[in-house]
Amino acid sequence: MQFVADFHIHSRYSRATSKEMNVPTLAKWAKLKGIQLLGTGDFTHHLWLQELKQHLQPQGKTGLYLYEGVNFIISGEISSIFSQEGKVYRVHNVFMVPSFEIAEEINKMLATYGNIASDGRPILGLSCKKLTDEIFKISDEVMLIPSHIWTPWFSVFGSNSGFDSLEQAYGKYIEKITALETGLSSDPAMNWRLSKLDKYSLVSNSDSHSPSRIGREANVLDCELNYWEIKKVLEEKDKSKFLYTIEFFPEEGKYHYDGHRNCQIRFSPKETKEHKGVCPVCGKPLTRGVLYRVEELADRPEGFIPDNAIDYKSLVPFDEIIAEAKGVGKQSKSVMKDYLDLVSAFGSEFNIMVNASEEELFSKMPERIAKGVKNVRDKNLNILPGYDGEYGTIEIFREEEGKKNNEQMTLF
Repeated sequence: MQFVADFHIHSRYSRATSKEMNVPTLAKWAKLKGIQLLGTGDFTHHLWLQELKQHLQPQGKTGLYLYEGVNFIISGEISSIFSQEGKVYRVHNVFMVPSFEIAEEINKMLATYGNIASDGRPILGLSCKKLTDEIFKISDEVMLIPSHIWTPWFSVFGSNSGFDSLEQAYGKYIEKITALETGLSSDPAMNWRLSKLDKYSLVSNSDSHSPSRIGREANVLDCELNYWEIKKVLEEKDKSKFLYTIEFFPEEGKYHYDGHRNCQIRFSPKETKEHKGVCPVCGKPLTRGVLYRVEELADRPEGFIPDNAIDYKSLVPFDEIIAEAKGVGKQSKSVMKDYLDLVSAFGSEFNIMVNASEEELFSKMPERIAKGVKNVRDKNLNILPGYDGEYGTIEIFREEEGKKNNEQMTLF
């Protein structure tokens, strides 16, 4: 069966997350979004694990769990801060497991290395090699996915915290890697420029800290809803079963370009090189973003497509389209009302953004909102790239289109 999966989220026990990150609310939003399989996130936190056990029912021998029609896969993320060969590295890794029993064994092991109760995404002094060694001693059924691999501060390739190769980070355990997570500030096309990544499935996940943001990046698979089948599809990079990923426009990510947020300096890689990596305002080194880092490590030109590349679709969250169409903030009550009404009419946000025909869009929703969806599909957008922790901004409607009056924005 074809389904949408978002493997990497967080619970309310992680820093800077919504109090609404609980199982019932997550299931509600998964249905609105059109997500059939959602990662639990944060299985290392004892209170969250307790809640998961209370709410989730095992789905036979599939390695998945169910709550009110939504499937869950047990997942968590570890933040590793460690020294290796005289340098400090900061790397995040996502792990998925097929049972609470394995999750509990991993938690017992991790607790010997630090306080895993301090945060939903615990910080431990374990190197990538040591972490994977310890985890795979417990079970070979674990899925290991390096998180948002290009983020400057906390990733395997990060410009300020990472390695130049997977081999440096994981050593012999490189064969244990299930897939690579591209993160919000990069898309598959950027990753295709590195030939060493060709053999890996590139997955996209929301890394969401609030329920309404789940699915902003996700994966579309066509296989049995079964932990081991999904693991096999990702490990083998099976294009017949891993159909495509749903992506942010990478420019919208917080670390696409280089710069200094406090100095309001936003540079392309070319501009950064012209300034020798130094901020012209404060004189300190610029935070080099994902695009710069890809350029550093790439061995292929921009636009190269590997033979075994898995497709992707770049989208903008539907509530952002509604908000811009109406000329109001996306937190507006009117935006939420229109969002819920339209999602109800179409079945899910995913159906609106991907599956619905243009005829359906323009016949079942206000023309300006339908035009916004079409602009996103056609990539007819103006984008100011994000940098140094600041999200990029997307302009969906060209100024010359003008604003429609409120009467034209009423749902019918």
